[in-house]
Amino acid sequence: MTTKPMKRRVSIRTRVLSGMIILVGLALAVSGTASYVLERHELNEYIDDSLSRTVEEFRLLAETGVDPTTREDFTRAEDLLYTAMQRTLPARHQGMLGLSADQLQWTAPANVQLRLEDDPEFFEWATSNSPDASVRITNVETAMSSYRAVVVPIQLSSDPKPARFVLAYDYSAEVRQINTQFAVFIGVGLVVMLLAGGAAYLVVGRMLEPIRKLRDTARQISESDQSSRIEVSGHDEFAELTVTINEMLDRLEAALNSQRQLLDDVGHELRTPVTIIRGHLELMDSRDSEDVEQTKEISLDELKRMSILINDLMTLAGANRADFVSSKPTHVGELMDEILDKARALGERDWRIGNRAEVNIALDASRITQAMLQLSANAVKFSDKGSRIDLGSAVITDAHNEATLRLWVHDAGVGIAQEDRDRIFERFGRGQNSDRASGSGLGLNIVSAIAASHGGIVWMDSVPGSGSTFYIDIPLAEGVPSE
Repeated sequence: MTTKPMKRRVSIRTRVLSGMIILVGLALAVSGTASYVLERHELNEYIDDSLSRTVEEFRLLAETGVDPTTREDFTRAEDLLYTAMQRTLPARHQGMLGLSADQLQWTAPANVQLRLEDDPEFFEWATSNSPDASVRITNVETAMSSYRAVVVPIQLSSDPKPARFVLAYDYSAEVRQINTQFAVFIGVGLVVMLLAGGAAYLVVGRMLEPIRKLRDTARQISESDQSSRIEVSGHDEFAELTVTINEMLDRLEAALNSQRQLLDDVGHELRTPVTIIRGHLELMDSRDSEDVEQTKEISLDELKRMSILINDLMTLAGANRADFVSSKPTHVGELMDEILDKARALGERDWRIGNRAEVNIALDASRITQAMLQLSANAVKFSDKGSRIDLGSAVITDAHNEATLRLWVHDAGVGIAQEDRDRIFERFGRGQNSDRASGSGLGLNIVSAIAASHGGIVWMDSVPGSGSTFYIDIPLAEGVPSE
């Protein structure tokens, strides 16, 4: 049996540092190579230009100059060569020779470091050039060094004895200097890379600290403990990310707690009808037709209650979906008339429209109808036969000119105690008067979900013994609608 090898995990910090070092190294390599090539090119141009200028100065001296000793034109090649060498100041890594009849006549001053006469191969090359050879700059390779040199032949009509003026640069020494500079550049570049890597290590480590905290927090979160949160520090994007993640964890914890509470509540609510049905079935006398019929009626009634509970739970489960509501322009006044007609079938009450908002507003008419009928059903449960129930709608504006559609159901029932006002909107929440009517305990929770899906809220006002009014407020983003 073969096992698939596990891939080695590479951290984000390692990848970032590797990428940064590669980029910095590549940038330094490209810039260093370009600089080196440019330096070599400029060196070649500089050497050739210096040799060319020296040759040109020598030519002008030969054509227009005078012998300093006689104050007349040069008549001997040796005198012209001597004067030219006296007037030539060799540059760094440059040397010169004066040859007369292929014999070494003069050398560069003692302060000149490059001694061409000490290189036998170069001296042999200088003397091997024919006196009438043309002036040209060329490369000379010897065992001691590489040179960039020029030989200027001197032949005066008044002097049959030829001479030669030899100039040369130690090209190897010039290149070594550039190489030394480039080596310094490489060393500095390596130091820069190390410093950049160290700085990046610290910066990236700080940047990734929220990610590590997220990882550690995620490891600490379990089904039984979702209380861990990431500490927020700073005011940058990572701080905003930390806040967002903490808010996400809050929502997850709330969702898990809600789910757990739902399971507990559902289990509790379903346990009772299941126990009742099982108990009656176990005690039923199958030979007694009256007992069988009574058990059947009880079982069907409990199954009906379970069906209502399941339907309500399915409604609440769908409240989190984006398609739970489908808003479209709806005339609120006409919608209230339709709701009133449907509410009359809920019970014998004095049903009335207290106020009508004659406006067109975008909302989900079916969901609003469901919520208003649920409130109407509650009003019927907790009020006496023949009592008045008012349905109403209005558009109200606050001090900031923000408009809200308000819907309400008012009854003249028993009212709701102060301590029950928050509990009745919870899932399976019931007040002290819950014994007056049966139900799943999810009705007001569904109304609250419908209001929330429209961006609104549900609230109530009640006076025990005098009735209750339940309101649904839906904010209108486009301001006060036209009638």
